[in-house]
Amino acid sequence: MSWDFFVPVCVGDLVKTGGINQYVVQDVVPPKQLAPHLGKFKAALRSQGPTCILEHFDTGYSVLKQCNLVDVDVKEDTFELLVQVVSGLAASLPALLLSTSISAAERKEKLNAVKMSVYLLCKLTETFESDSNRQNFVTAPGKGGKKGKGGVEGLLQWDSERERVLQAFIQLLQLDIRSLWSLSLVEEEFTSCVTCCCYKLLENPTISHVKSKPTRDGIIHLLGVLIKKYNHLLGASVKVIQLLQHFEQLSSVFAQAVSVWSTEYGVRAIIGEVIREIGQRSSEELAREGSGVKAFSSFIAELGSLVPELMIPNISVLITHLEGESHTMRVAVCEVLGEILVRVLCGDKLDESGKADRDRFFDTLQEHLHDTHSHVRARVLQVYARIVNSKALPLCKYSEVMELAVGRLMDKSINAVKSAIQLLAAFIALNPYSCKLSSADLQKPLGKETAKLRGMKARLEGKAPVATIKASELWAAMEPELLVTVLAEMEPTGETKKVDEDRDVEEDQEAENDRATAVKVAQYLRVNKYRNAARLCIRAHSCFPQSKMFASLSTLTPETLMGTLALIFKGSDEDTAELSQNLPPTPQKDAEEEQGEDGELKKQEMLVQYLKDTETFALQVERAISVINTMLYWKTTSVVQEAVQFCVTVCEFSVANSVSGVRKMLPLVWSTDAAIKDAVVQAYRRLYLNPQGENIRVKAHTLVDSLSELMVDASLGTIQCLEEIVQEFFSSGSHLQSTVVQVLWERFTGKRETSGLHRRAAVLLLGMAARAEREVVLSNLDTLCSVALGEKVTEDFLLARDAVLTICSITDHVRQSKGAPFRLPQDHQLFTCLTQAIAEGVVMEDPYWQTFMQQAVRLVYFLAESPDQLCSRLLQRSARLLLDQIAEGAELNKDASQLQDGSQESNEQVNCVCLAQLLALCGCVAFWQVSHLERSVSAELRRRRGETEEREEKEKAPSSKAKQTASESAMEEELGLMGASAEDTEAELIRKICETELLAEENLLCAFLPLLVRVCSSPGRYSHPQLTTAACLALSQYMMISPSVCEENIRLMFTVLERSPLPVVRANAIIALGDLTVRFPNILEPWTQNLYARLSDEVPSVRQTAVTVLTQLVLKDVLKVKGQVSEVAVLLIDPECHITTLALNFFNELASKDNAIYNLLPDIISRLSDPERGMTSEDFNTIMKQLFSYITKERQTESLVEKLCQRFRTAKTERQWCDLATSLSLLSMCERGFKRLQECWECYSDKLTEPGVYQPLLAITAKLRRGAKAQFKAQVDEFEKLLTAVHTRGLENVESPEMDEENPKEGSSERTAMRTPLPTRGRARSKRGQAKASTACYANDSFVTPPKSRKPKQPLITFSSDEEEDEEDAVMAESETPKVTTPIARTSRRARLRN
Repeated sequence: MSWDFFVPVCVGDLVKTGGINQYVVQDVVPPKQLAPHLGKFKAALRSQGPTCILEHFDTGYSVLKQCNLVDVDVKEDTFELLVQVVSGLAASLPALLLSTSISAAERKEKLNAVKMSVYLLCKLTETFESDSNRQNFVTAPGKGGKKGKGGVEGLLQWDSERERVLQAFIQLLQLDIRSLWSLSLVEEEFTSCVTCCCYKLLENPTISHVKSKPTRDGIIHLLGVLIKKYNHLLGASVKVIQLLQHFEQLSSVFAQAVSVWSTEYGVRAIIGEVIREIGQRSSEELAREGSGVKAFSSFIAELGSLVPELMIPNISVLITHLEGESHTMRVAVCEVLGEILVRVLCGDKLDESGKADRDRFFDTLQEHLHDTHSHVRARVLQVYARIVNSKALPLCKYSEVMELAVGRLMDKSINAVKSAIQLLAAFIALNPYSCKLSSADLQKPLGKETAKLRGMKARLEGKAPVATIKASELWAAMEPELLVTVLAEMEPTGETKKVDEDRDVEEDQEAENDRATAVKVAQYLRVNKYRNAARLCIRAHSCFPQSKMFASLSTLTPETLMGTLALIFKGSDEDTAELSQNLPPTPQKDAEEEQGEDGELKKQEMLVQYLKDTETFALQVERAISVINTMLYWKTTSVVQEAVQFCVTVCEFSVANSVSGVRKMLPLVWSTDAAIKDAVVQAYRRLYLNPQGENIRVKAHTLVDSLSELMVDASLGTIQCLEEIVQEFFSSGSHLQSTVVQVLWERFTGKRETSGLHRRAAVLLLGMAARAEREVVLSNLDTLCSVALGEKVTEDFLLARDAVLTICSITDHVRQSKGAPFRLPQDHQLFTCLTQAIAEGVVMEDPYWQTFMQQAVRLVYFLAESPDQLCSRLLQRSARLLLDQIAEGAELNKDASQLQDGSQESNEQVNCVCLAQLLALCGCVAFWQVSHLERSVSAELRRRRGETEEREEKEKAPSSKAKQTASESAMEEELGLMGASAEDTEAELIRKICETELLAEENLLCAFLPLLVRVCSSPGRYSHPQLTTAACLALSQYMMISPSVCEENIRLMFTVLERSPLPVVRANAIIALGDLTVRFPNILEPWTQNLYARLSDEVPSVRQTAVTVLTQLVLKDVLKVKGQVSEVAVLLIDPECHITTLALNFFNELASKDNAIYNLLPDIISRLSDPERGMTSEDFNTIMKQLFSYITKERQTESLVEKLCQRFRTAKTERQWCDLATSLSLLSMCERGFKRLQECWECYSDKLTEPGVYQPLLAITAKLRRGAKAQFKAQVDEFEKLLTAVHTRGLENVESPEMDEENPKEGSSERTAMRTPLPTRGRARSKRGQAKASTACYANDSFVTPPKSRKPKQPLITFSSDEEEDEEDAVMAESETPKVTTPIARTSRRARLRN
């Protein structure tokens, strides 16, 4: 073979004249003649094998060249032949490559066959892929349309065919075909041909889908072979970056590819190349590449999750992006750091370098918890949550990160707040400290262990530190000096030696044996008495010649003497132990003891530090709880769900105050958001309704215990919410139901010893169960009566009250049913017990009797037959008992005259309490009697009427069909009128009973009304607080009976409201008057001002009650919203935060009504800026800032600007001018509002000399200038100049001729614009209702301050205990009573009865 095949750059290059020995296509076969040529190709493939491509290359090339003109069948056949050729080459080449005797011609032949077949198959694959993408794009299904057929026409299985191509290429290129090229240098064009085909396949939009996984894996492995064997490393890294810029969906594909190339193919350098390319891109480049940044960030994050250990060498390149502007890149880098910390730099086996990197990465993450972008902050919190969940956070970082997470709870971003809550929940669930976190419980053990540590340190400080020195080291130190002494001793004078010998006689006699002598020698050496030691050692040899210690001294020389001394001091191996017992203490003696004490000290320090860390952690958790509990009522559903889950987590770990959050989220069971309601129900089910235990009995006890703890000290609202949870539990058919009910009855009846609180909780839980299953209580009614309402009822009225509430639960089913009402006879045991308990309690002083009485009377009216008769006898009996008690007290006073003064006072107090309880009973009976008539009796009348009508309808003979059809409409109208007439008759009957019969002379209720009026109107005589409170409340309940009673006593009730010295009486009066306003609105309407006056009461509890009642009345449209709302606005700055919250809630709800606050604002401003009120400017600004936040519409703003400007004309004081100007500055003014401000120039221009007017208007121009267009900005600048000129020089000087001369350049038109006179357009027209043209500027304003109205004469009322005869003076005079000015339309009685 004399020619070589060179892979062309373009397809058309092969038909051009090539170089020497270069293959050129000789004949391009026309499309119509391709079929026979393909037949020859197939035959040659069968006979010659894959090398037939050398002869039939032109046929394949013709199909490729004319692909758009060739039939599909021809293209499919060509494709199939080329795949077979490549596969055949992959099968035949291994034997050839292993052969050592291959010729050059054969090698060239195989090389050309490989290049030709690979080239044709790659190009044809690219063509098919382009056609497939184009076809998918054309047939892409529209919204709601059917999915079109994908792939090339005729090649419907292109996905599987694509995989065959990739497998054929992989099989071929995995062989070492580089040896076919000279010097094994594969030409770049051949490699590019295959890689271009791979990258073309990657451009498919569906390549990242699950269904494309085989194709995706094939491409990745094929590119891996090319990178490893064919020098495609740099090309691949560049191509990855290029494709990521244009195809965002390839981020996960390339992350998987790079991880495979670096791990399975061992090409780790590819990560460095790609990361370096991304890291070198500047912030400006990333800002220009919109989708490219997203793709880069996704790629980095995914790659970090796949191979985090390989990212560490390149992390320094990525960290530079943390300072860039792209927040998505910052997120990606932080996620990579998180993966590294979780999977690589974790555990206790890190070296110093690893620990340093770990700490550095943690510091970087902590910095970005305060990132400027909320998305980054949220993702970093999520990264920390994963670190904590993986237990990869070092203990030393817990407190620091915990504090940062608590701080993020205040983040403005919802996602950041949610992530912070999740992180805190992970901290608590996986905390390394304790399963129960309570700072209060930790204080005692911490104090105890801290004191113990302090004592240990004090003991150690008392001991002098001793250096530990070995005997050998001491010998080495003393040896030189000792040697000098020994040498001197060996040559003494005769006299000295004799004197010394005489001196040591006693010492020689004291030594009993050689060992004692050795000890003495050692002691001399230790105290530096070297001479004595040497002499004693010499004499010891003569005294103990047989001793082994001194045997060496038989030949006395300095060397033998030094050796003997050394042996004695350091000790031989066998004598050291014995000598050490007799030697004085040495540093070695105390070493072990000191080490033991140091170890104990370190253990104690670690224990104290652990307790401190635990306490710090618990305090941080408690702080987080207080913040997250406030999020339970946010408007964002997802935040509320996270807060609920957090409350569950902290409750499971017994964190202090965790139950507060669980109770606070309980009202959310009434939420209209199904997701929130379900989250709360699931939370309570997890905490309380899924108990753990060995058997059903244990589980039931656990469940009852947990629910009982929740109900202890719970408010009424909490109990009502808990009913919903418990009712759902008993309705769910749980296998624990029967056992739980049994345990509750055991606790209530006292079969199991339990506290009074838990007995009450048990009976309340039984009532909740009865709402789901009525028979739970109804079948045990006798048990309830005997246990809670029996002989010992007076000992525990709270248990009796809760038992009554439980019995009331069965009446819910009665009221919901449409059948005859379920009632018990009057002589039933239940009513016998109730009436006896109520009557006996009247003459007792039990503080809980009244709550029991209210529920008992309610139950009587719900369940008893003829409850009015029963209650009448009850009142008679109670009054008789009270009279008997008074009579007995009078007799005792007569018998004990010597103690008359003291006993009289005591008896009077007792009588007042008992009288108060009797009056409270009267009021309660009156209230429930009215309720019984308007609800139960009215409902029963309707039911009986309905039954009668149905019975009459059935008794009527059926009329003819035609006649019935003809008169159908007339009959319906007649029946409708008849039904309405019947309802009105029933309502009139009820009204007549209330008006005439309830307070008739023969009715016992009537007997108490004069007493109530007298007690309320005579505060001097009846000054007992409990009596006054009960009388006022009972009188208000009597006033609910009929309009006549209400009108007769309304002045007295308002007198009590304004003049009573008791805050509880005033608060009760407000509530009662609110109810009366709903019932009799026309009677109460003239007294509205008096209700609003209580908003300024000096007692916070009264103000709180007043704002609560008025909020309900206003929002339910019972009271008209007028200028008195300014009194509610004042509460926005109330010193009590809960009152401020109520006022804020009032305006939030009022803002939902159309234009309500907008209509009220001018009057509110006028009232609050009134000099007589004396409000400071700071308080005024605070209130107005809140109120103006509700003005969001541009037209409202424009209208308010005009109205406030017109108010300048009627404002009389400088303070009012300043307040109006401040109000204008608080508006979110736009261009139209500014135009209106200019038009009203004459209203406020003469007030601009005041700084309080000038500065706010100047602030308006500053706000308008921000972001304004050039033309509008120029107008604002001119207006500002005019403001400044008038402020500094005065209005007259600015508008004088001298001012005009000073500004000769300004034209007349500009001067006219600056002076901004009122425009004539729309102003010259006369408006309806305007009499004078002079009032044209403000006659359109509905908020012009009205003229001063004559103030009503203040009633003169004095409370004095000295008044006996003229007690009625305490009531307002008739002339002081407000008159009805505006009748209020109210709904018909029939409609109210339906409700």
